[in-house]
Amino acid sequence: MSPTNLPAGLDHGHVTFLGAGPGDPGLLTLRAVEALSSADVLVAEHEVLDVIRAHARQGVSVVTPNPDPSSDPYQGTGTPQLTVVDGASTTASLPPVRDAAHLVMEAARGGRRVVRAVSGDPGLDTYATEEMLACVAAGVPFEVVPGVAAAVGVPAYAGVPLRDAQGTDVRFVDARTASDRCWTEVGASDGTVVVSTSLDSVAAAAGELVAAGRKPDTPLTVTVAGTTTRQRTWTATLGTIAQTLKQAKVLPSPDGGRPVIAVVGERSAAAQRDQLSWFESKPLFGWKVLVPRTKEQAASLSDQLRSYGAVPHEVPTIAVEPPRTPQQMERAVKGLVTGRYEWIAFTSVNAVRAVREKFEEYGLDARAFAGIKVAAVGEQTAKALVAFGVKPDLVPSGEQSAAGLLEDWPPYDPVFDPIDRVFLPRADIATETLVAGLIELGWEVDDVTAYRTVRASPPPADTREAIKGGGFDAVLFTSSSTVRNLVGIAGKPHNVTVIACIGPATAKTAEEHGLRVDVMAPEPSAAKLAEALAEFGLRRRASALEAGDPVTRPSERRPGARRRRTTT
Repeated sequence: MSPTNLPAGLDHGHVTFLGAGPGDPGLLTLRAVEALSSADVLVAEHEVLDVIRAHARQGVSVVTPNPDPSSDPYQGTGTPQLTVVDGASTTASLPPVRDAAHLVMEAARGGRRVVRAVSGDPGLDTYATEEMLACVAAGVPFEVVPGVAAAVGVPAYAGVPLRDAQGTDVRFVDARTASDRCWTEVGASDGTVVVSTSLDSVAAAAGELVAAGRKPDTPLTVTVAGTTTRQRTWTATLGTIAQTLKQAKVLPSPDGGRPVIAVVGERSAAAQRDQLSWFESKPLFGWKVLVPRTKEQAASLSDQLRSYGAVPHEVPTIAVEPPRTPQQMERAVKGLVTGRYEWIAFTSVNAVRAVREKFEEYGLDARAFAGIKVAAVGEQTAKALVAFGVKPDLVPSGEQSAAGLLEDWPPYDPVFDPIDRVFLPRADIATETLVAGLIELGWEVDDVTAYRTVRASPPPADTREAIKGGGFDAVLFTSSSTVRNLVGIAGKPHNVTVIACIGPATAKTAEEHGLRVDVMAPEPSAAKLAEALAEFGLRRRASALEAGDPVTRPSERRPGARRRRTTT
């Protein structure tokens, strides 16, 4: 029964058992996102919360069955933690941690809609089944939203097919609970075996299969952190996997080892993985890329970087403050309402926010734009306007910049344009390109300081250390001010870090600060800058493969980085 159509008077809530998939948030189903958006309470372990939190509504309560993510969530003795997304954190008065089913019942009390999220698929989770039975016993209605099981999703991301045209038999084994009989059965078959185990126990599982009859030279792949940008896959055989992991310098883990998926079988051989490894072969796979912009400004750029396999890290280098003298802005907004302007041009998301805040101060809304033509410098600014309730009349068809906006801006025509004035709310440090271009087209311009940009506060100490110590693989500079401000608040990036600049002026500023510029965008566009960095990464990867060298990230070249061992 859906939580949206509960019978009137039902006071014991509703529980949705939801599969969060193997790790990639993009693998959540549409039904999962819908359930998360309407949930009152989320019950999930820490690693699962990282996947689902972005889709929860503001103010949702979050219960973690165990506050210690390194321990078994159902065997601890502490008190579960209840926090509120975007709100204050509190400690819940909830049942003992080991009784997770009781915890879910308590969360559902009072008619609340509860999402119990588990890694992978609920149908493959023993504890989820027990909690469903508890719901039945308590008369609490529930539903199940399937998720992508790790045993299926991880091999797909590793480029390891489980079945071929010959209809290979596929068997799934959980090494943690497998009996001797189970190993004997899968060892006697010649099909593909998918083993869920831990990195510390892979060699033992391989030994079980060999003892049960599988040949030691049977191909095997082992994937850790599957479907995430930390994914890593080793290819070996049942007989050589222990030595392969030893050569990779994988140390035993203090908590028993991170979960991995091992695929065993002739038809999942290394030759096929070499051709089908689409995820780990992305041009910037695993690269930690510093984006010196606010989260709002960096949204589309970060999404683009993720599509190349990178891990963007946004660090604001500027903060926005109101103008020192607000009277000019107040007069312009009043003029907007009284019909003083033919056009209003927004050159940033911050400009949209400044005008919107002034509107709200006067009790106005998007209806005040009636009869006025609205221009946006690019897609992100246009999205901010649409969120305000305003659809732009003009967005550059080419380059998303002041120059691109001028390319499409119509000249003033006294016959068709009853008013010759443009309202231009901007930052205090904005260039004069747009103003000069509009005047040349015959328009009068009210160039108004809508907000001031000041240097942001320094980022956390660990981020500053990563910047200076070579922890980032690349940094994208989208303006000269981002160079100056980043160096000012966090220090100069390490010389192993790839420096990418949006244009010649930004590159010159970077060089003046002692930075080596490695990548230049072919045109002044953040999207083109990210694309140029991806091409750089692709060339770098191809060169390593051609030379027979391992494919490494730039940060792995810094002193001491190669000597660090992989821990599980």
